Amino acid sequence: MKRRTFLTSVLAGSLVAASLPGLARAADAGFSFDDKKGEHLDVLLDGKVVTRYMYAHDTSTKERAAETYKPYLHVFDAEGKAPITKGPGGQFTHHRGIFIGWNKITFEGKSYDRWHMKAGDIVHQSFSGQKADAAEASFSSNTIWQADKPDRAIIEEERTMTVRRGGAGRIVIDFTSKLKAPNGEVKLDGDPEHAGIHFRPANEVDLSAGVYVYPKENADAHKDKDYPWVGQTFKLNGNSYSVVEMSHPTNPTGTRWSAYRNYGRFGAFPTATIKQGDTLTVKYRFVIADGPMPSTEAIQKSYDEFAGATTPSPVPMVTVKPAEGSKPSAPKKAPAEGKPTDQPAKAGNPLK
Repeated sequence: MKRRTFLTSVLAGSLVAASLPGLARAADAGFSFDDKKGEHLDVLLDGKVVTRYMYAHDTSTKERAAETYKPYLHVFDAEGKAPITKGPGGQFTHHRGIFIGWNKITFEGKSYDRWHMKAGDIVHQSFSGQKADAAEASFSSNTIWQADKPDRAIIEEERTMTVRRGGAGRIVIDFTSKLKAPNGEVKLDGDPEHAGIHFRPANEVDLSAGVYVYPKENADAHKDKDYPWVGQTFKLNGNSYSVVEMSHPTNPTGTRWSAYRNYGRFGAFPTATIKQGDTLTVKYRFVIADGPMPSTEAIQKSYDEFAGATTPSPVPMVTVKPAEGSKPSAPKKAPAEGKPTDQPAKAGNPLK
């Protein structure tokens, strides 16, 4: 009897041990969260970090205060080991991951800079709406945009980020910001280089390899307005990544874009005035792809889904340009006289 009991116990233990890898895989499948309290919130996909929301606010030292004066979203590589986006320090310390801000905010007769973060912070207060399943992960960060006094809010923000698989790339990130003016009228202004909703690659980005794509023939990003989307391909540590930022059709019209820098910071610059008690909602989508830029058809399909289009949009002609200041790795033959240097790519062809 004792021998039978012993063998039964051994067999049961073996079955449990054999099932553990399967249980671990099941636990890792789909999206989940890992919150390091007071520091950052990770979104994991199949057990790997895909994004990291940096929400710490620590004024205990000058150095720590500079590192944590605004929240932002890191995007990680496919292995989940390192961010492909920039944090504090490096070239332009205020450029961080996927971030939002304006350098000319008018409130109560004063001008505030919530891009470079002069004399005031954007402070995370709490999380809400956290949910994760096999299809997506979503959460909201409630923030206060400080005036010249920490307890005086220029803006109360609800910033919602939703991460999904695929959608023309490896992952898709939908970024929605609800900006409320609780204490008086707020004017959001500045210039395309220092205001809006932007993406910034890691500081180690290859300055010679950046390429931008615009959904318009003969595009001029310094003059054009209201692009529905703009894409960028950059190289980091020998690997290529492509990012497309999309602007929802309900966003403010007249939006200009900064999308030409060789260090890779690019994004949309909307302007608006928010009356006291009112809320402005802006919506953007970021498609993150490993390697070359997705095809124009795939990008437009993702945009249509994001915009809520009921019928497919025409696939646009595009213009592809090297980043300004980029140096080609090998000399290129000069174009024949009278021919443009920026040839629009054919609609539908994969962009390189």
